[in-house]
Amino acid sequence: MKTRSVATPLAALAVAALFITGGAHAAFPEKAVKLTIGYSPGSSTDTAGRIVADGLSKLWGQPVVIDSHPGAAGNIAADVVAKSAPDGYTILFAQNGTAISVASNPKLPYDGLKDLIPVAQAAATPHILIVNNNLPAKSVAELTALAKSKPGKLNFASSGVGNSDHMAGELYKVMAGVTGVHVPYKGGAPAATDLIAGQIDFYFAGMPVGLAQYKGGKVRALAVTSTSRFAGAPELPTMIEAGVPNYEITLWQGLFVSAGTPGPVVDFISTSVLKMLEDPAMQERMTKAGIIIAPLTRPQFAKMYVEDVARWKKVIPAAGIKLE
Repeated sequence: MKTRSVATPLAALAVAALFITGGAHAAFPEKAVKLTIGYSPGSSTDTAGRIVADGLSKLWGQPVVIDSHPGAAGNIAADVVAKSAPDGYTILFAQNGTAISVASNPKLPYDGLKDLIPVAQAAATPHILIVNNNLPAKSVAELTALAKSKPGKLNFASSGVGNSDHMAGELYKVMAGVTGVHVPYKGGAPAATDLIAGQIDFYFAGMPVGLAQYKGGKVRALAVTSTSRFAGAPELPTMIEAGVPNYEITLWQGLFVSAGTPGPVVDFISTSVLKMLEDPAMQERMTKAGIIIAPLTRPQFAKMYVEDVARWKKVIPAAGIKLE
């Protein structure tokens, strides 16, 4: 799949590399940087985050260390970053779950629109609908028919309440007119493991998790959730092609820092991410992992994030989705 190139002149990097703190000039980064991820190792967001961390480490010549805080739809990690020192040395690698939580949970320990600064988007990849190999459903239509014949009997997994894969499952239920039991996990990898073992019937997995299991023959894949087919598995129809009109959800992944971080530092991190994503080796690595590179600049990502929060504020109640 083609990726969109974003111009990142070296001159801009050089200018952004300097910022003023307390009247003194300092280069960034001068020490190790933490990339905080709110999902378990092996999950789609963890996989993408580790690739991004490695790329930034090579670009900056400083370690970018993974700081894992899985659970609560990524909100534990988001809270850690929201309350971190505003210096750019603690970065959040988040996904749709953050926007969904901000839109639906008024009791969050942080303000997702005020305490976090969107830095850059790195990827936007569809989910892949996978089922247990023993489930008698070889298409979305057959899964829908099976679910309707057994109201409330089929179950579906997610990497946590309110995450993008949870919403993908809930939207399917609403739009296909079926019922099912939601089983949340602390990450995509354990969810996929239980699906393979037969404890879960279906799962709208993140592509890095689900594609590998599908290619390895451990699960059956029925569709992808984007409006166009996924280049890594072009034989799979979209949910729309499979008979669920207007169905679409994409797993975006991007970086945030705490409010108060100096603008030049935020701009430098953003520019660095976009430059890194232009590297052919990085593009190949992410593509092989089932990740679609979709870079957005700081202003573009900030706009998309605010719009996504607004979208879920409308979609969740309108669809009657309950975030238990």
